[in-house]
Amino acid sequence: MGAVLVEGAKWCGKTTTCKRFAKSVLDLSDPDVRDHALELAEMDVKSLLEGATPRLIDEWQDVPKFWDAIRNRVDRLGGCGLFLLTGSAVVREEKRKQIRHTGTGRISRLKMRPMTLWESGESTGETSLAGLFAGDFSAGAGKDQSLAEIAWLVCRGGWPKAVERGGDVALDYAKEYVDAVAESDLTRMDGVPRSPARVRRLLRSLARLQASQSSLATIRKDIVANDDGSLSELTIADYVNALEKIFAVENAHAWCPNLRAKSSVRTSDTRYFVDPSLAAAALGIGPGNLMDDLPTFGLFFETMAVRDLRVYAEASGGFVEHYRDKTGLECDAVVHLRNGDYGLIEIKLGGETLIGEGVETLGRLATLAQSKLKRQPSFRMVLTAVGPFAYRRKDGIVVAPIGSLRP
Repeated sequence: MGAVLVEGAKWCGKTTTCKRFAKSVLDLSDPDVRDHALELAEMDVKSLLEGATPRLIDEWQDVPKFWDAIRNRVDRLGGCGLFLLTGSAVVREEKRKQIRHTGTGRISRLKMRPMTLWESGESTGETSLAGLFAGDFSAGAGKDQSLAEIAWLVCRGGWPKAVERGGDVALDYAKEYVDAVAESDLTRMDGVPRSPARVRRLLRSLARLQASQSSLATIRKDIVANDDGSLSELTIADYVNALEKIFAVENAHAWCPNLRAKSSVRTSDTRYFVDPSLAAAALGIGPGNLMDDLPTFGLFFETMAVRDLRVYAEASGGFVEHYRDKTGLECDAVVHLRNGDYGLIEIKLGGETLIGEGVETLGRLATLAQSKLKRQPSFRMVLTAVGPFAYRRKDGIVVAPIGSLRP
């Protein structure tokens, strides 16, 4: 494409990464540059595009006119990789009218997330997701982290600065992120005043309900216990949408193959934070709290696993969904590729009992999928928090610790 838009949560490394490729930079997050650029954009936005290519426009959404200007420049110059755009929020609704073209065929979108364990050096990479789809798997060692170490990784998250720092100070980044979201980010995103206290209550509710298909009515019950009883579901939906627009939350869509009657498949999205550390920070808990409450720990670990799986899947042009029907049959992650191949993954902390539960679920769903889709899954895997190595069982199911996984 002539241009690439890299979007995602703030602090995940978008600008730093793009600067490694850019030959020139216009940084709209710099107050001195921003004031001049905003004024000049009103008169001659094209002049701001001048510079060696690839040219990086950081936080471009503050000047939506860039979109059409870049599209036209790409049409005129031709070629690929002329511009890089970064943003940690979508364009405000009132400014969208300044954009007349979609950018289709000229501007490609790429979502960036916090670092996976493979990227932070906390996975050996012995188990390749792409390799599983290709039928290429061999037993390999994982990092062999303890459950306490995994709890710490969940609370630290994949924020590059936190990964660099290490120690207890690394846990502060997620807390600062949550504070910024509550106190200013949601309001600054679209100019709509929002109560910081209400945002915090919403974040706590989403943290408690993560990895579930919770309804707005359920979230409302959580919030109104300490809020104005007149709070409507419409208002809650507005707050949740705002969190999605700044990429703090990223839900998983329901996998809806034609397995059974349409009415038997639950199509509600599964709620996740973009990084599990935000849920921990929202609840004010740390690694020790997770170790004291293993069922809750399992939900937090699922959020981390889905974060990593999304990155690994997208590296192969795939995506991650969640399956659950009214009979209670549920699969934590269904990974699809563009060619129709899919893999079924159950996410467990570890231990023979939990792994056995995952194996049973995978067997039931694989049988159902094969009978209806006439296409077997490329692989079935139980992804665990702990374990010294990845291996394949006699029934063909792969059991792999997250510390062995890579794209």
